[in-house]
Amino acid sequence: MKTSLRPLTGRLAALGAAVLLTACALPGLPPPADAPISDEVLASPSSAGKRLRPMPWRPLDVRADCRFRDEAGYVTRITLDVAQSKVKAFSADVDIPRRGSCRFDGPFTQTREKPSVQLRAADGCTVDIFEQGKAVTVGFANCASRCTRGAFDYLWPIIVDRTNGQCH
Repeated sequence: MKTSLRPLTGRLAALGAAVLLTACALPGLPPPADAPISDEVLASPSSAGKRLRPMPWRPLDVRADCRFRDEAGYVTRITLDVAQSKVKAFSADVDIPRRGSCRFDGPFTQTREKPSVQLRAADGCTVDIFEQGKAVTVGFANCASRCTRGAFDYLWPIIVDRTNGQCH
């Protein structure tokens, strides 16, 4: 019995081509979680799947001593002094309408300077300070013990305008 290998060879070639095309279409693997962040360049993929241009890291400099009341009735008072990513002063009070208040007046230890500034207290409260364009965001994590009961669930980040020191 005589069989031809030609149909089988053609099918294998087509299968091989399909596998190669599929491999080219798969996205690359993300870097390992323990890969160090370069001191010079911080870049991440955008939500559209395109790569952003590398953004050079620069030290954070911001000063604010302001009070702000928004239309919902939140009252924020913050003193913030960061020079060359080193925190010289930080305290904040936030009054949350019908919920209570939160007080952040130390003691905090600076645990990180880059890519963002981070403060941590013995009670586990963490304050992250990072730049977003002309604004500096001050966010809080694990800080319920510094707030009246239930108020931490309604605490928003504090936004400071880096150019003029005003808070929002």
